[in-house]
Amino acid sequence: MPKITIYSTPWCGYCKQAKEYFQTKGWEFTEKDVQADTVAREEMINKTGQLGVPVIDVNGKIIIGFDRPKIDQYAAS
Repeated sequence: MPKITIYSTPWCGYCKQAKEYFQTKGWEFTEKDVQADTVAREEMINKTGQLGVPVIDVNGKIIIGFDRPKIDQYAAS
């Protein structure tokens, strides 16, 4: 099973789609709300250099945005 962390906000539609996608695949994930959690926000900025969400970490590889093919590719590795 892939190790997934998603940096998101409660109002982000693409974040919601990504989390629903993970659930359909049966993948567990850790969610970090960068709107409420300043430590998570700084962590995300340090990893990507940007503020946009979602940022998805799949097995240590960073994906910016909800990119289903890339998520599947990284989850398989």
